[in-house]
Parts: sequence; structure tokens; C-alpha cells
Amino acid sequence: MKTLAKTTAMLASAALMLVVSGPLRAEEATAASADTVVAVVNGEEITLGHVIAARFALPEEYQALPNEVLLPGLVEQLIQQTVLGQAIEEMSSRAKIQLDNERRAIVATEKLDEVILGAVDDAKVQAAYEDAYADAEPTQEWNASHILVETEEEAQALVEELANDADFPALAREHSTGPSGPAGGELGWFGPGMMVEPFETAVAGMEVGDVAGPVQTQFGWHVIKLNEARMKGAPALEEVRGDIEAQLENDAVEQALAALLEAATIERADVESIDPGVLNNVSLLD
Repeated sequence: MKTLAKTTAMLASAALMLVVSGPLRAEEATAASADTVVAVVNGEEITLGHVIAARFALPEEYQALPNEVLLPGLVEQLIQQTVLGQAIEEMSSRAKIQLDNERRAIVATEKLDEVILGAVDDAKVQAAYEDAYADAEPTQEWNASHILVETEEEAQALVEELANDADFPALAREHSTGPSGPAGGELGWFGPGMMVEPFETAVAGMEVGDVAGPVQTQFGWHVIKLNEARMKGAPALEEVRGDIEAQLENDAVEQALAALLEAATIERADVESIDPGVLNNVSLLD
């Protein structure tokens, strides 16, 4: 299976290097369409449409090349492929099977693109947003920092330093054993259920600016500072638009596929009777 891709890459490399190594001439641009013929090989036409399709199938290392290089290089690649293809009297069984699969994949992708294109518009996004968040109630959220140490005595000593106007972030960077220590102990925003219970209980009883501790959890002893608190309701539409659009697209694809599968006449063989190891037997394709 890898042979075809490897050969294609070799042809692309040879054709593009041939063009890169030679002088490029600035020519007057002409109007063109997908049907514009760019070469004829023993009577077989190669069109600009073929070239454009080949451009998007190039190996990644060639994608960044300028179009001035790609255009003549891809024409040359297609000429080489056409000559090689014409030299074969009959396509091999393996090649025919690969083409069958490639056609399935290309046509399926085209259908999926069609489904996705019709899945999202402003009205559908708005309706999905309202459906998801119409009953959303505001929830309490906190923004806190903490210093995590091993003993209660260490935590109490830190509380006393903070009572004498010590800098919380500096103490966190110096003493905290938790992963937030290098960031000054900042934990960011969190809501109910996101922290262990003793920690959350302490935070819930604090006022903004308060320092609490020592508070013990299974991780050690904490000194906590409440930086901010807020009641957060439904997010703004623009905050979740990307997620909603992705969900609409996924739902549309699933529904379209389910409908097509239900309408199709499908006869499945008993694949359980087939040894899975046969998947490694490439010689069966010959």
C-alpha cells in the first residue's frame, strides 16, 4: 500500500526539482478554467483541473513552494504519470482495489462536505444556543491562590507572615510544593465540585481578599487567598459559537449517515469467521 504513495512522492520530487533547477520565465497570465488543457500525451488531455487537484495532494514538504514553481512542476509530474500509466497494458488487481477505495473516500468526503455546508447557519446556532442555555442558572465561581506545604506548622507560620503584609505570590514561589507554586500559587477560576471538599468549604466561607489556613487535604496543608468571586450564568453566544457549530455539524453528519444506512440494502458477511491476521497479507491483493 505504501508503494503507490512513495512512487507519487518520487515523481513529485523529480518533476519539481526539474523545474526549480531551471530558469523561471515571467509570462503573461491568461484566463483559465478547470477545463483548460495544459498538455496532451498521446491524445490524452491533462487539464488545469487535474493540476489543481494534484497540488492539494502533494506531500507536505512541497506545500509551501510558490505557485510559480508548482504549476510547471505539477504539469510535468502529470505528464510523467500519464506516460507511465499508458505504458501498462492492464492495471493490476492491487491498483484496481486501491482505486476503488480512493473513489469511495473521495465521493464520501464530497457528500460529507455537502451535509456540513447545510448544517450551520445563524438561525440554527441561535436555536441550539437557546436550547442549551435557556434554563442555565448562575453558579458560584471563585478565583483563588494557595500555598501547599507538608506540615501544619509551616502553614501557620506562613499565615502569620501574610498577616504582617508579606507578599503572597512571593511566599508561594518560595515555599509551595504544589504545581501552581511557580505561578505564585494562582489556581484561576473554579466552580463547585472542582476542588477537594475541605479546600472548597474553606473558600466558600471566605470574603474576597481573605487569607485562610491552615486547611488540611490529602495533598497536605494549604494557605488560601481568595482573589475574586462571581456568579457565572450562561456564556455569551460568541464564547461557545465554535462548540455549537461543531456539534451541529457532527449531528448533521450522524443523522445523514443514519438515514442513508437505513435506506440502503446491506448484506454483511460473517467477518468473525475470518482470521484477523489476514489484514497483514498484502499478497492477497495481487
